Amino acid sequence: MTENLPKIINHLPALTNQIKRIAIEAGELIYDYFDESGFSEVQLKADGSPVTKADKAGEEYIIEKLKKSTPTIPIIGEELISAGHKVDLSNSEYYWLVDALDGTKGFIAGDGDFTVNIALIKNENPIVGVIYAPHYGELYYGYGKDTAKRWLEDTNKEKSLRTRKMPSKGLTVMSSKYRNSEKRDKYLQQYKVNKIIRRYSSIKICMVAAGKADIYPCFGQTCYWDTAAGDAILRSAGGCIIDLQGNPLKYNPNTKQFLNPQFLAISNDFLL
Repeated sequence: MTENLPKIINHLPALTNQIKRIAIEAGELIYDYFDESGFSEVQLKADGSPVTKADKAGEEYIIEKLKKSTPTIPIIGEELISAGHKVDLSNSEYYWLVDALDGTKGFIAGDGDFTVNIALIKNENPIVGVIYAPHYGELYYGYGKDTAKRWLEDTNKEKSLRTRKMPSKGLTVMSSKYRNSEKRDKYLQQYKVNKIIRRYSSIKICMVAAGKADIYPCFGQTCYWDTAAGDAILRSAGGCIIDLQGNPLKYNPNTKQFLNPQFLAISNDFLL
């Protein structure tokens, strides 16, 4: 497949700029469906998780734009896979992972803590990640060492992101708003914890990348598209997502279910 790759694949800053625009445009489309009083038109997928018109419309838009930008690179979208769509990745050095609406449960409840996630995978590793939170007008991105940044819509300014050193007063821990906390609390017994912040979506990983938190332990079920964009950003900011054996997450294209192991999103300083 290498000889058929689009030229822009060799220019990650330019490609990332395209993905940023796509994420923002998809976020605006999704936000048209958002209602702080809640979203009632909800369907259940085969695995019992909820899906809305916003999820589907956002993913369709992103896939359409990615096909125009990088027509020879396969695309894995959460809703495509949930609907039984098959994508052949057996000969793919690169592929896209898309979660158009990460944090659907919060979205349905009228919580603005949802994101648009787009990641480019190369040889099982995330090399470009873009996350947009339309409710807050925040966009996070990274495409390699020391490239992680946050853009704010209100000011139209960017700020470089860097993970922080472990604070002496104790860890700031990111946690899901709805997952069972028993395993998390048991794991954290070995550390001094200052506070726990509960958020929906991939924003939790972005908070570690931005140096506003130290660790996000996840012991529930997640899929590749939930973490890949945040993983790319975190790696670009001096951190990583590792499994419980200390290995960086891999995004094997030949898997059937696209499931992650339990993991820790941390700064590299956490490993020292």
